[in-house]
Amino acid sequence: MNYRELIAKLRSLANPENVKGMARYGISAKGTLGISMIKIREIGKEIGVDHKLALKIWQAGIHEARILASIIDDPKQVNKKQMESWAKDFDSWDVCDQVCTNLFDKTPLAFEMVRKWAKDKREFVKRSAFSVIAGLSLQDVDATDRELAQFFPIIKKASTDERNFVRKAVNWALRNLGKRNPRLNKLAIKTAREIQKIDSKAARWIAADALRELTSEKIQKRIAKRAVQS
Repeated sequence: MNYRELIAKLRSLANPENVKGMARYGISAKGTLGISMIKIREIGKEIGVDHKLALKIWQAGIHEARILASIIDDPKQVNKKQMESWAKDFDSWDVCDQVCTNLFDKTPLAFEMVRKWAKDKREFVKRSAFSVIAGLSLQDVDATDRELAQFFPIIKKASTDERNFVRKAVNWALRNLGKRNPRLNKLAIKTAREIQKIDSKAARWIAADALRELTSEKIQKRIAKRAVQS
């Protein structure tokens, strides 16, 4: 499937009613066609890996095309310039999270970009740092506890950011790290308790929500079982 055929296919699947529904969940309506994620992933599976096509369809400025680009791109061919450019284009939390967990967290640059983006002042670029952490925590089976533990101070520092799309991603990153294994669970709980003491509404919310899940019987049983199986 070439560029023109793919864009035509996406436009043929447009659903304005879905766009209205997505807007209620804080998803930008700009360039949005209202195509379901199930359908986007089906198209991605049909195309396979195609770095050049991914770069081209990103430029179309279509919401779903950008998510699709993150599915078909090859993480081994992604460079820093592309990551910076795409992160700069983020204007919706779902595109940010999909790109970060479909693609960016699988690149050799993932850890480096987390450290860089966590200091960025732009809301969605900063969110990207924590979305990548969330993805690495869940999907990078080769990452060591020591490598992942370096993210806890970064999370703590960002916990006072009151912006909704940042604080929710910080919370997500903390929870995902804490659900990986017993050791990281203890470190995540320790970090959450430190965050809880910070005089910040965002920090208190992040800590309370993370502690509620990470100390729950359900999560404690799950990570204990995972530890036995590993």
